[in-house]
Amino acid sequence: MASSLETLAARLAEDTMQAMESTGDDRLFVEVGNVLGTASQTLEEAFLTEIRVRMAEAKAREFLNARLAAAGPGKAGD
Repeated sequence: MASSLETLAARLAEDTMQAMESTGDDRLFVEVGNVLGTASQTLEEAFLTEIRVRMAEAKAREFLNARLAAAGPGKAGD
């Protein structure tokens, strides 16, 4: 069972990622983190961890998709 800290950080990270995508502001998470830091350093750290995990997963998925596209049709998982 996730703690309230993990739940809040994950929810805020997901919302921030969506806002970054819709606004095109890829550094919005830094500003959100700064706001969090003034109120709760613990929540700020959990939020930034959630953001980093999501950004890393997106980058890895982009790489994987590019690799699969380069392999051509029928090469992925034969």
